[in-house]
Amino acid sequence: MARRLCLITGASAGIGAEFARQYAALGWDLALTARRTDRLEALAKELETTHGISAITIAEDLARPEAVDAILAALDAKGRHVDALVNNAGYGLPGTFFNTSWDEQAAFIRVLYTAPVELAHKVLPGMAERGYGRIINVASLAGYAAGSAGHTLYGSVKAAMIKFSESLSAECVATGQADIHCTALCPGFTWSEFHDVNGTREDTNKTPKWMWMEAAPVVKAGIDAVNRGQPVIVPGGANKALATLTRILPESLGRAMVSAQSKRYRRMDT
Repeated sequence: MARRLCLITGASAGIGAEFARQYAALGWDLALTARRTDRLEALAKELETTHGISAITIAEDLARPEAVDAILAALDAKGRHVDALVNNAGYGLPGTFFNTSWDEQAAFIRVLYTAPVELAHKVLPGMAERGYGRIINVASLAGYAAGSAGHTLYGSVKAAMIKFSESLSAECVATGQADIHCTALCPGFTWSEFHDVNGTREDTNKTPKWMWMEAAPVVKAGIDAVNRGQPVIVPGGANKALATLTRILPESLGRAMVSAQSKRYRRMDT
């Protein structure tokens, strides 16, 4: 019997690479996709050697409208299907809505929202047919916070991913798909390349250390949550406290707090 396969987007580094390591340690085969072929292949070789699993690498840019179909076609050509999907690919788009182009914003929406939703929609029929499936959407604590100046769509896209995950989870229950689960993983500050890529590393390094988590416990929280059918998980005590605060603070106070602090991690220039 073939091992189950987990498809992970944005798998070449950070949280995505940690998902690959943890699923491989659990004995899953992997399909790893990202833009950087060299990193994907190095990670696949590492995990195949260490855990004796099979890892397929697919270099693809989710900003391309054809990317989702290309990824699934590559798996189909190898006779594999998706048992678990980790929608992890993402980045921050520095600047404001005023000084970024629509092409930049459209690509951002595509990578962080449209492509993940499309992937979920296209793998779900097979999951339903087999009676098993796991979908983890990597959202963010930013999905709970008030909107901020700079990185205009980041919070709104992550909020949308949380609501999508909740709705899909509820639909799985309502339609009798007892062993198909969908979870939004909502990390706060996590040590990865994310802040290097979006140019905020110097500023975020000034953030108190208690606000940060390593990737490993964040990923484990996501895998454990989806396996028990929990629609949303906020990993870490500090992050849980912050998420709770966003629900109980007056909206005007929440906006004022985000406005005062966002300059540390939201670049207004490009």
